[in-house]
Amino acid sequence: MRVDLRSDTLTKPTPGMLEAMMTAEVGDDMFGEDPTVTALEKKAADMFGMDAALYCASGTMTNQIGIRLHTTLQDEVICHKHSHIYLYESGGLMSNSGVSVRLLEGERGLITAEDVKAAIQPDDIHAPVSKVVSLENTMNKGGGSCYDFEEIWAIRETCHEHGLALHLDGARLFNALVATGQKAKTYGEVFDTISICLSKGLGAPVGSLLLGGHSDIKRAKRIRKVMGGAWRQAGYIAAAGSYALDHHVNRLAEDHQRAKDIAGVLQSLAYVEEVYPCETNILIFKLSEKYTNEVFLKKLAENDIHAFGFGPQLIRFVTHYDFNNDHMEQLISTLKSL
Repeated sequence: MRVDLRSDTLTKPTPGMLEAMMTAEVGDDMFGEDPTVTALEKKAADMFGMDAALYCASGTMTNQIGIRLHTTLQDEVICHKHSHIYLYESGGLMSNSGVSVRLLEGERGLITAEDVKAAIQPDDIHAPVSKVVSLENTMNKGGGSCYDFEEIWAIRETCHEHGLALHLDGARLFNALVATGQKAKTYGEVFDTISICLSKGLGAPVGSLLLGGHSDIKRAKRIRKVMGGAWRQAGYIAAAGSYALDHHVNRLAEDHQRAKDIAGVLQSLAYVEEVYPCETNILIFKLSEKYTNEVFLKKLAENDIHAFGFGPQLIRFVTHYDFNNDHMEQLISTLKSL
């Protein structure tokens, strides 16, 4: 039995999701005539108490559009050095928006209002202009770590004080909401733009949404167009995203519990030196000198278990709704046998 813990993007549509897709009413979204896309955008915007939303192909696209909305050439983005927008979006900040980045430190990928305040550039022609702060919640490279909302609010106040926009890479924001009990609408109150992904923990096959004000989303449509992101009958896949929002949010708690259970097993194994704190569905652990990443991953693969290395001696597991109790049993048995 194949056990795949490489990512929560590997899920397949559920029967209910497939039914929603097959029965979706569609039209040409380029002309604003796909009712299912329109309904998904309104549902997401209402959920976060924001004016509007734009359905896009990926979280990379929504992030890149969001940053471009808030910047011009020679501006600067402030973010953590492990941010997805910096590490995993193919240099898009530079190629799409012509901006530089101010990379911050921070435990488990999280930054503070004090970090942001100290990073803001002075009004000096030798320096780029600080224009936007981007947070990531949950933080992938931090092992699915979650922001305390009081810190987010403090960052918001710092941004207001210095005239900076605040963007959220919320690829796994619903994991954070479920884990912390925070509310979607409180996020809509503090962020200028929010990117949410439907194809990670929520399990839709394609799609992310950019949320923001009416004027921002109107301009975002033009940016999406130049990026080649205009849709035609996109309602077939938008229906999957809508189904995911309706049916797959609360069940994220199951993924979180399985990740924590695996963490408990790993902590008892002699070849595991450290297990990162596990808050959501991402689990990172450090191997002792007994195994290199390559050797450990090969041993897992011999048992049809698949994962990623995440740095020297680091392994990442990501739980998801296609990872069930039978997979869990196979994984734990294998881990204990190594």
